[in-house]
Formats: sequence, structure tokens, C-alpha cells
Amino acid sequence: MLLRTVLRLSSGTRLAPFLIGFVVIALGDNLSEWVTPHYWLSATGSASFALAFVGPACAGAGAWEGSRIRRARLSDQSTVRSPLAIAFPLLLPVWGMGLIGMVAALLVSATAADVGIGMPNPGILAVETVILAANTLVGYLLGRLWAPAIAVPATLITSFVANAYPASWSILWIRHLVGGGLSDCCSLDQGLDRSAIWSAIVFGTAVCLAAAVLIQRGKTIPALLAASVLATGGFTLGAAAAHDMGADPVTSRPTSMLACDHGWPRICLWPEMNGQAVMIRAEGRKAADKLRRAGVTVPPTLTMADRARRNEAKLAIGPDTSTAEVRTGVAAGLLPQSPTCADNGEPYPGINAYGPVGAWLSLTAGVSSDTLTHRVTPPELALAQHVIKQPRQVQLTWYERNTRAMRSCNIRPQLGINGSHT
Repeated sequence: MLLRTVLRLSSGTRLAPFLIGFVVIALGDNLSEWVTPHYWLSATGSASFALAFVGPACAGAGAWEGSRIRRARLSDQSTVRSPLAIAFPLLLPVWGMGLIGMVAALLVSATAADVGIGMPNPGILAVETVILAANTLVGYLLGRLWAPAIAVPATLITSFVANAYPASWSILWIRHLVGGGLSDCCSLDQGLDRSAIWSAIVFGTAVCLAAAVLIQRGKTIPALLAASVLATGGFTLGAAAAHDMGADPVTSRPTSMLACDHGWPRICLWPEMNGQAVMIRAEGRKAADKLRRAGVTVPPTLTMADRARRNEAKLAIGPDTSTAEVRTGVAAGLLPQSPTCADNGEPYPGINAYGPVGAWLSLTAGVSSDTLTHRVTPPELALAQHVIKQPRQVQLTWYERNTRAMRSCNIRPQLGINGSHT
């Protein structure tokens, strides 16, 4: 059969416009709402949210193509081509439909992220390609076995459950077998954990091979055994790759990608911040200078890295930041990290100091009180405003006393100016 004839008659060709419309209209908000501006990795990850819907579409269309072969009774006839050779041209348009749907999702996410020159993450694209192929082949296989009235809806529902539901399960590693955690990648200081990529690719490839064996050899005992070994082996290897991962397939982004200058303090920014770098460095240094003159120790480096190292403080800002947010980000980076005892669930009275101390640092850095009204509670802001009116040494003593409590689980903060606990 000619390729143009296959394309004209394929269910994939007919469904493609509806799939694109569904992705753009129905999934548009989900694809763009949480994407990190200017970050290609985040745009690619956000686009993978559509995989849970595009995959079932491929499975359903594949089942329809399989049912056409079943109705034609080709398996009862002597054919020159092998079953896989017959299936390949029928499934290529279906698989292409899925890829087009994912391209539409990527365009929506990339547009929302306002990404510049660059390219999507190839690892995530590879996962999407393999998962779509697996859905298509399994759908075709089921279509060969059942009547279309059963095969198509059953395949659609089963595929949606297999692709979408693992992300909601408490067993976290299962979601990574089908790329279910990729849509949560990534903030600017995060990179992609390659274990999630390998997990999905290994499992998806194993499913493809198992389905191909059954398509080629039918329901023979050797074929069933081979398919079982392939699927089980792929599941085991994929689970081993993702077993120690959390819900989000992320890791700290390499600090070698940071662009640092040589002023005081030294300010290190991600490449995506280049458009605002001049403003960020100017406002960051103004804030740091105000804090230093108030007696607050400011480390020599402010960094956007996921974890600040020794003699560094976290510059807690995001993309498309404002002047006030830069100053607030400098102040927030000077707050002590909670101690290990607090992370282990022990009583931690120092947590009550974070709001007032953070507000005082922001006010000292030059942030207006109006900017802080949605960041801290009114009593915390009122306390910080009261403290900042005191003599410099009184303020500094109050700050040091309460930050000492924030570093320990055994010291209660003394938020009152007179040293009281209120």
C-alpha cells in the first residue's frame, strides 16, 4: 500500500487535528501555569504533562488499526510480509500523531516560558518518544485480539490509568517508569535526574520489544515466555534505576553554569537571568550595603545555586524578578537554616522567629512595609517595624539573640525588645 494511501486512511491522520486542539485548549493552562520562565528544561518538562493524554490517544488509535487487520483476517491468509512489516506502516502515522501532539504541548509551554535561543531537553524527548511507541504497539496488539467495540475503549481506559495514575501513588518510584514526574521539573536551580530518564526509557523499550514479539509470533508459548521475560526485565531494571528517587526527578543544577562577577558582594546568577543581571547586581549590592551598615554579617558571595556553600548566602529570587524582590531575596538568604533536630521532627521553638526576623532584615535592606504585607502576618510586620525604630545596637542585639535561637532546638526566641518571649 502506498504511503499516501496509508496516511489518508489512518486513524492517526484523522485524529491529529482533534488531538492538537485538545492539547492546546484543554491542557493549555496546565502546560503553562507552573513553567519556569526562560528555562528550556522546565518548558520541556512541563510539556510532558500532556503525555498522560497523548499516550492513550496513540493506544486507542493503535487498537483501531489492529482491529482493521483483525477484520480483514490477514492472519488466515498467506502473506509475503511479516506481521511486523504489515503493522509498521499502519502504526507510523499513529505514532506520528502522538509526536505532533507532544510538539504542540512543547510549543504551548515554551511560549509561556518565553524561552530564548536553545533546545528542548533531549532526554525528556526520548522518554516521550519511547512511551508513545509503547502505547501504540500495545494498543495495536490488543486491537488484533478483540473486536473494536471492546478494544478501543478498553485500551483507552487502560492506557490512561497506566500513564496518569502512577503519579498519584504513594510508591514514588513507579511514576518514573512512565515519565510521570517529569512535568514537575524544574526550577532555575534544579537539573534533571538522569535516573528518571533511564527508568522510563528502559521500561518503555522493554514494553515495545515485548509487544513486537507478540505481534510477530502470535500467542505461541515461546512468544508469550519471551514477552514476559522482556516486560519483567524492563520493569525490574526501570524500578532499580528509579527506586531511590523522590516524587520529583530533580537534582541540584551544576554551579559551573553560574555567571559570577567580581564586585562586593560577588553575585552569581544563572544564564536565564542575563536580561536582568545589571539590575539584580545593582539592587543586590544596595541591599547588602544597607544590611552591612546595620551590623548584619553579609558573606562575600550571593548565589542562586540550590545550596549555598561556605562563605556564601542564597540569593532567593526567581525569574522576572523586581527590585523589591531582589532586596527581599538578599534578606531571605541571610536567615539561618533550620537545624537537623527540627528536620527530624523535634520541637523547634525557633520557628516563631522566622517571620519577624525575616521582615526586619527586609526592612533593613530597603524593602517597603507595603511589599511585606503579603509575605508575613500583620503582628510579625508590626513587630519588625517596632524593632527597626530602635537604636542600632538594640536592633543588632535583638537580631543576634533570635537568630541564635533559630539555629537551635533548645533556645526559645526572645522577640520582645526587652528580651521577653513575646
